[in-house]
Amino acid sequence: MTTKPLLRSALGVLATATATHGTGRESDIPLPRLPGFVESAFSPLAYEVASRCLTERPGDGARTAVALASLAGDTTTADLASSRMVSGRVHNPLLFMQATPNSVLGHTSREFGITGQMFSVSTFDDPVAELLALADLLLEDPELDRVLVLGVELGGGPRTAAVHRELSADSGRPVPELPAAAGLAAAVLLGRADTGAPVTVTSDQPSPHGEDIRHPGSVQGLFELAEAHRRLLRDGGSHRLEPSAFLLTADRNETETHAHQ
Repeated sequence: MTTKPLLRSALGVLATATATHGTGRESDIPLPRLPGFVESAFSPLAYEVASRCLTERPGDGARTAVALASLAGDTTTADLASSRMVSGRVHNPLLFMQATPNSVLGHTSREFGITGQMFSVSTFDDPVAELLALADLLLEDPELDRVLVLGVELGGGPRTAAVHRELSADSGRPVPELPAAAGLAAAVLLGRADTGAPVTVTSDQPSPHGEDIRHPGSVQGLFELAEAHRRLLRDGGSHRLEPSAFLLTADRNETETHAHQ
């Protein structure tokens, strides 16, 4: 079992959002239109979930940081740009720009006036643990109040599947099964626990069964965090994220206030 980073202090969950496209799930949405981004679901879905969180809980952009996690990034755009190049077709500079995950972060920051730090990270382990630990570290900075964390995962083309096979060869972990055109995105807006957030997240004890993540780099844990957040806002109580070993707890008074807003 991979050792997960521990939170040094509780984090407040201010807002969550999820979006899927082309997965075959009932929750799938039409791909949002995002000016300047074409062909791929990566950036439109990332912007969709980020904008939902930032619209639900507006705040000071100068005191907001953003972190995005994705194992392989925008593989759709990278594959398209590569295939155009090897076939001798004219290079499209737009594809080069949007293949960089920071491009959609820059677009989001411009739209919402965010001037705090921006990070794009790739992890073969659990993105939930990595993103929460990064938010915990960033909120040590007294000039920051909030951290928006995102996870984006695209379906598998041949190159993506080959990368997963190579990275997981020694671990025995399964290769993800998503349609090639699928896209998953989730966002969580976090703050310090003492700022009136209705739900808090803390580190919990690791599972004694040594359960590992479902597949390398999966953002599914962020979906489970978002679902738990929505349920706790409605019903109160607590929820343990498996296998990330994080505990979400609702402040009953705060959840009741939030529910009536």
